[in-house]
Amino acid sequence: MMELTHTAQRDAKLLSILRQELGLSSTLVKRIKFRQAYRVNGIPVRTNHPVKKGDRIQVCLDEPTPEYPAQDGPLCILYEDDWLIALDKPAGMLMHPSSCRNEGTLANYLLGYYQKTGQACAVHPVSRLDRDTFGVVLLAKNAHIHAKMMEIPKEKHYHALVFGGPAEPEGFIDAPIARREGSSLLRCIHQEGKPARSTFQVLKRRGQACKLSLQPLTGRTHQLRLHCAHMGFPILGDPQYGSEASQAFSLGCGLSYQQLCAVKLSFLHPMSGEPVEILSNLDVNLDFLPREDI
Repeated sequence: MMELTHTAQRDAKLLSILRQELGLSSTLVKRIKFRQAYRVNGIPVRTNHPVKKGDRIQVCLDEPTPEYPAQDGPLCILYEDDWLIALDKPAGMLMHPSSCRNEGTLANYLLGYYQKTGQACAVHPVSRLDRDTFGVVLLAKNAHIHAKMMEIPKEKHYHALVFGGPAEPEGFIDAPIARREGSSLLRCIHQEGKPARSTFQVLKRRGQACKLSLQPLTGRTHQLRLHCAHMGFPILGDPQYGSEASQAFSLGCGLSYQQLCAVKLSFLHPMSGEPVEILSNLDVNLDFLPREDI
């Protein structure tokens, strides 16, 4: 059972304690009240129950089983506690089922893992990656922790292989991003778009390719892919935002997916306040290239 416990610090109605001292959202309070999720001193109560200072409050955060199927599948667990789990997502895998595909996603395999380990959890992505982007993804085990994590600043670091590369060793990209006209998925750089800022640092150069360290300072869809393309060094293997030259180079190198990896994620834990740093076991590298251009 996933449970929040709390000792009341004042006399008040349970609803006030849930909202102000435990920080539950009003939506979550309403959603779980029908599951007999609230107990005071071990007795099931409603949200209008009068709580006395010193009373022990318990909130069951067990999640209903999602409608999509649980499946056995490979999972690389980088971090796990009672509230969060971080995984290494491989390239080519979807994060979550869709109307077109209901099986074989990271969420299907994670749900299978929860069922095997007896955890009444659902799948709440805190960070997401495109199908072909790989590396660290963080998920909350229940809606309450997910809501808290969405309010906590997170520091994300990526590595990418790009075609060409910046002239300078490091720099800052400030280019707003908007939805591309006529497309629900693709984005574009547009002066009337939402603010988008990233930093880059050159890690290694080889021939016509370059390995960069990238940090998104905002969280726009396809931000790093767009920013690199906008600056004239598109990410290798990127089928949407790559240039004709970069795509030809990627094809010649045998790259079947975009070379972008989420290598590190840092944040303060929502329950303990302690710093957490999660490192991927994956990375991009230039070793497939000879010393001279292919």
